[in-house]
Amino acid sequence: MTTHYIDITLLPDPEFSHAHLLGALVAKLHRALVQLQSASIGVSFPQYRLRPRTMGSVLRLHGDPDALQDLMALAWLQGMRDHVRLTDLAPAPSDAPRYVVQRRQFKTSAERLRRRRMRRKGETADQAAAAIPDSVERQVELPFVRLNSASTRQPFCLFIAQERGEEVGAGKGFNSYGLSQGGTVPWF
Repeated sequence: MTTHYIDITLLPDPEFSHAHLLGALVAKLHRALVQLQSASIGVSFPQYRLRPRTMGSVLRLHGDPDALQDLMALAWLQGMRDHVRLTDLAPAPSDAPRYVVQRRQFKTSAERLRRRRMRRKGETADQAAAAIPDSVERQVELPFVRLNSASTRQPFCLFIAQERGEEVGAGKGFNSYGLSQGGTVPWF
């Protein structure tokens, strides 16, 4: 259960945008959660907004005190300490509504879909273009964090949706980005 939290606030920096710093912070958190093999730490973005689209400058970590202390005992913030301000571990309001913070994936590029179809079906570029028109492209309006894949080094956008929700089931927690796999976090 996510009973406690720690806020990590990005500080203004003339050299780096908040988007760049948030991407670096999320990447470091991901590596730390993989190292801990933790499914009990969730994240939220208290300044998250759809209009204007922003993740904001605060990353909130949610979890029980032991899990959060284990995470903070790692040197995962090395290189970021000059760019962030941390709050102390604190209890979350018990009456706060519960939210699901999860990844959303979209098929946004018609060209990428065509290349994939050509590989899978052995079609020519013209055949794939006829099967997949430009109109299939979607403009995604969710906030995102830009990351690089650890395995392929390819850049990708991690689109995030934050919605009111209920705990889906016991034993369901969070993935290695701190995003919901059935777990919810308090929203305050």
